[in-house]
This record gives sequence, structure tokens and C-alpha cells, in this order.
Amino acid sequence: VFPSLAQAQASVANEVYQELGQPSVFLFCPTEYCSSLCSPSPRQSCYLQTIGQELLPGIGVIWTGPKVVSQELSAQLLEEVEGVLQRCPVIWDNLYANDYDCRRVFLGPYMGRAPGLMPRLHGLLLNPNCELQANFIPIHTLGTWFRSELGSCAHPDHAGTEVSAAPGDSQGPQERSYSPQEALELALRDWVVEINQQAMEPGR
Repeated sequence: VFPSLAQAQASVANEVYQELGQPSVFLFCPTEYCSSLCSPSPRQSCYLQTIGQELLPGIGVIWTGPKVVSQELSAQLLEEVEGVLQRCPVIWDNLYANDYDCRRVFLGPYMGRAPGLMPRLHGLLLNPNCELQANFIPIHTLGTWFRSELGSCAHPDHAGTEVSAAPGDSQGPQERSYSPQEALELALRDWVVEINQQAMEPGR
């Protein structure tokens, strides 16, 4: 019926989206959802070009970055993907995902994401560790990164640049550039408080 897989997927997704009354959040995960799966590249992928052209503009498209688990995300890559998809992508961030190897647990701070990404994103989803309690630091530091990005958007002159704060400066976290180490220390302090509160609960 359809001349290509991309046209079939876009047609079905569009029909479901319209049948549901075009909800404000409707996400589509393409077969080529990261650069390493694109042939030969995101910009030259016939599949992604068709998805970008055929998919209704209100539908969000999921993207994981250069790889399935991307160590870094750059504004340049997101700009390229945005051009092909004709919309800002929704990042499905697998930085902490350990479902492919449950012997590993990822407890480091949210990092490797260039400053100034927010204008290039339609949304961001964090795929966490399978172990619930292990996600305190990932989610806490993601929140710190997000507040920093909001501050950069509010002060575009500071986007992508280092903003130093003198001791006693009243700048809030949202007005400074993101520091993974500072975010980690803040998360650890709050996690200790959370652990102590849980330890004092009856029966713990």
C-alpha cells in the first residue's frame, strides 16, 4: 500500500493523532532515532526526510542523540536534526539507562550536554536506572541543569558562556552556568537528608 516504511509510519501516526483529537503531547519514535542508526547520516537520510515532511507538525519526534546512549549532546547536532525533522526533537536521554546491563548502576551527575540546548528541544525525557533509589542523583542534577538552562534562556547573552559568581554573590543557580561537580555536591547533601529521614521512619 505504501511506497516506503517512513510513509506508512507517518500515515498511521497521523491518523491516530487526529483520531485522538490532536493531543498536546503525542510522541513518535522513528526507526532511525539516533545518528548511528541513520544511513548515511541524519541530514542525508531518506527515511528521516520523509518523516519530517509527512508527519503532522503537532507530533513530537523522539531522538537519543549521536548514539543510543549518547555521552554528549551538542547544539550543532540538534540543529541538524531539527532541519531534517522540520521540528525540534524530544530528547530521550539514555545517559543513565542500565536495562541493557543491570550489573552497572550510574550515579554520576547529569553532564555532557552543551549549554544553550533548551531552544533546540521540544522536550527531554530521562531514561533512569532500573533501581529506583539509584536515581536520586541523576534526577536531582538534571533539575539543576534544567534551572541553569532556564536562566540561560532568560539571559541569552550568557548562553553558552561561563558566568562566575563571587563569594556571597546573590546569583541563584538558575542564573549561573551549570557545573556538574557543584550539582553533584548539592544532590549528595540533599540525598543524605533524604536517607536520614527514611532511616528514622518506624520499621526502617
